[in-house]
Amino acid sequence: MTAFADLAIDQDIVDQLTEKGIEEAFPIQEQTIPISLPGQDVIGQAKTGTGKTFGFGIPIVQRLGKDPEPGVKALVVVPTRELATQVYEDIDLLTRGRSTSVVAIYGGKAYEGQIEQLRAGAQIVVGTPGRLIDLAGQGLLDLSNATEVVLDEADKMLDLGFLADIEKIFQRVAQKRHTQLFSATMPGPIVALARRFMSNPIHIRASDPDEGLAQANIRHVIYRAHQLDKDEVIGRILQANGRGKSVIFTRTKRQAQRLVDELADRGFAVGGVHGDMGQEQRERSMAAFKAGKRDVMVATDVAARGIDVSDVTHVINHTIPDDEKAYLHRVGRTGRAGREGIAVTFVDWDDLHKWALINRALDFGQPEPTETYSTSPHLYSDLDIPEGTKGRIAKAPTKKSGEDNKRGNADEGRSRRRRRSSNDDRQRTPHKQEGEGTHDGSGKEHHDGKPAAARRRRRRRRSSGQTQQGA
Repeated sequence: MTAFADLAIDQDIVDQLTEKGIEEAFPIQEQTIPISLPGQDVIGQAKTGTGKTFGFGIPIVQRLGKDPEPGVKALVVVPTRELATQVYEDIDLLTRGRSTSVVAIYGGKAYEGQIEQLRAGAQIVVGTPGRLIDLAGQGLLDLSNATEVVLDEADKMLDLGFLADIEKIFQRVAQKRHTQLFSATMPGPIVALARRFMSNPIHIRASDPDEGLAQANIRHVIYRAHQLDKDEVIGRILQANGRGKSVIFTRTKRQAQRLVDELADRGFAVGGVHGDMGQEQRERSMAAFKAGKRDVMVATDVAARGIDVSDVTHVINHTIPDDEKAYLHRVGRTGRAGREGIAVTFVDWDDLHKWALINRALDFGQPEPTETYSTSPHLYSDLDIPEGTKGRIAKAPTKKSGEDNKRGNADEGRSRRRRRSSNDDRQRTPHKQEGEGTHDGSGKEHHDGKPAAARRRRRRRRSSGQTQQGA
């Protein structure tokens, strides 16, 4: 590997990387940085987890200079909120020895803080298409002087239907600019986009274009599992020898939350990232995972691109992804930065046709997933799980997670309100005696099961005339 110090990178940037223990460049960085620094448009293609962020981030920061003028000069467009946060953190690291300011612009958070940073003169903006277009349309984000433009994870932009938004953004940036496009895969529409908005780009593949077919550092284990047995199997996998941080992918956000609750009940330190969670909840959950406070993360595909944690040892596909591209992006959360990883995929009986397509596209040579149950002997030997392991930790954590505490506090508050309401009702109706209640209309009993009090019959007083006539 080549050292960053040998790539004509400014010393202050090298020092910031060295302080974090980052000294040698990955192939995609080694090949793109020297070409991009002079201003050549670049298309960088490499598998996930190989350092694409520094590949485009270092040229951006260095080309802006150590003391750039206030105002947006560089724009990095990313498909998801989680990825926006991750890219922001990496570029912010590169600028710590400079006056350059970076701001993350994405939805799910209040506008005020982001607008304040823009007005303060932030020079680098990292954002998602929706919020970028929103602020630009309100005149709060001026992109006309953005001469450095990056599209990160361009293939995901395509999957999420952002190509029309990307075109709108390109109409707002400077016509004369330095453009970089980075992606793990390069489908036809992305190539067409590059031809439209880039000037004679150099296409650099740090490896084979279909990288991921032969990721030697990731071991792929494919099981045909029963839906009702998956939780138990996962509980046992999470107790495998050498198991570190683990990411579990589900198809829907409802499945994700159900699995978070189930694994927490089984005693695991688990968090979640999915669409039903507020942005602050997602950020707290991700921060806890990165810090090691929770070592299991349950996520949906939308969040996959933002999980940039180098020490993930296991990826588990609770439900099979829709195609081979989604599969590669999921399993790319492990085996990062040259480490080894394990990817376990569960294939339901109804999804065997999907696996057949993925297996053929990625040339795995495993057309028939192994039928597997939580009691299958090969489960233990395949994944180095100690014999006799069950899917539940003997002693569950005594502390509830933040979400559980919130839920418990909410339930307790509702209970208190019900008690207060009940007490208030009793105080407002002191005339009721024991045994009285609201009649249900179906008989002589109240809904509390006690017989209704006998009702007094009122007798109408007869008038004096009537009395005399009757006499």
